[in-house]
Amino acid sequence: MSPHESLLTWSIIIPATAGTIIRPFRLPEAVWAVAGAVALVLWNLLTASEALRGIAKGLDVYFFLTGMMLTAELARCEGLFDYLAAFAVEHARGSPQLLFLLVYAVGILVTSFLSNDATAIVLTPAVYAATRAAGANPLPYLFACAFIANAASFVLPISNPANLVVFGERMPHLFEWLRQFALPSVAAIVVTYVVLCLSQRHALAEASIASRVPHPRLGRGGRLTAIGIAAIGVVLLTASALDVQLGLPTFICGLVTAAAVLALSRQSPRRVMKGISWSVLPLVAGLFVMVEALLKSGAIDHLNALLQAGIERSPTEAAWSAGIVASIADNIANNLPVGLVAGSVAAKDHLPAQVLSAMLIGVDLGPNLSVTGSLATILWLVALRREKVDVSAWRFLKIGVLVTPPALLAALAAAIW
Repeated sequence: MSPHESLLTWSIIIPATAGTIIRPFRLPEAVWAVAGAVALVLWNLLTASEALRGIAKGLDVYFFLTGMMLTAELARCEGLFDYLAAFAVEHARGSPQLLFLLVYAVGILVTSFLSNDATAIVLTPAVYAATRAAGANPLPYLFACAFIANAASFVLPISNPANLVVFGERMPHLFEWLRQFALPSVAAIVVTYVVLCLSQRHALAEASIASRVPHPRLGRGGRLTAIGIAAIGVVLLTASALDVQLGLPTFICGLVTAAAVLALSRQSPRRVMKGISWSVLPLVAGLFVMVEALLKSGAIDHLNALLQAGIERSPTEAAWSAGIVASIADNIANNLPVGLVAGSVAAKDHLPAQVLSAMLIGVDLGPNLSVTGSLATILWLVALRREKVDVSAWRFLKIGVLVTPPALLAALAAAIW
């Protein structure tokens, strides 16, 4: 690709990426990503076959996202998340601090086994409704949902779609994953909790809250969904342990669970299908095409050369740099495209385990700095808007600046040393 073509490529990718984050004219994120991909083909910066090749690289991610969104929406429709949120309120025994801990713990479970997007999309509204019913200020608990969605997103390979993007076909076995990321995950979760508690201590110092709220009855469909989610967790952990790509098993498990629950309860699938955020799929496909253009422009080769030079000087310093740079880049360009670039760089050469681990931690945890950092945080904002709750980018940033650096440094230290 000539210098002129490279410049033109960047002049399309930068505004398209900015559009997915800022959403000018309130157009959906997918519109900007798809528009950028189409523009690259129309300007002959990518051929149609190259664009299709880029889209095809995301096949495992599309399967994974579809299966997870289907399962999460089924759980929402069957009232499972409302039940869990009410359960947390009742077991808080009127203590705002204990309720905060319980909401955070539920967020860890949902993120770990259903992905961070599920925490943002479906747990957040349930927590809002339950805390309002308990007479609590909902904001601290909503912030808990947002921050744990990213802090717990590398507990398991299935905890974040970005994990599939970064590792791709090189996904570690489950036990290797746990060896690499168990301690960093604990560090990220604990430090995030402690700093978040301190930042919200005044809001949590309010008078005691109601210990009893209207408790939704968990029907047969909800119980079956919970059993299905447990089964999905077992299947996916087994697939990960056997080094099988996670996308197709996730899709099949989600489809089977939904079909079984809907058939037994004699419900139409329309409500579940309507509630799924299908625009996420073309959004991700558009991002894959734009990263394909970066590959063609030589930008990925340049980044790889810089990283390899750093590794030759000091693998430890390169790991620290890779993690910190990835975390900053998340908040400029969103962690999905950053994860795609990181995955492309990793695919170019065999990177030391500590460098790749640090890179993934930066991609997953860095988004806690700002509202533009990850798709999960953007979806969290969308969920808040539906409840008429307004959280400004500045308010989130003031908390993110406190929470993210110590959690990131603790997680990187645990991974590198």
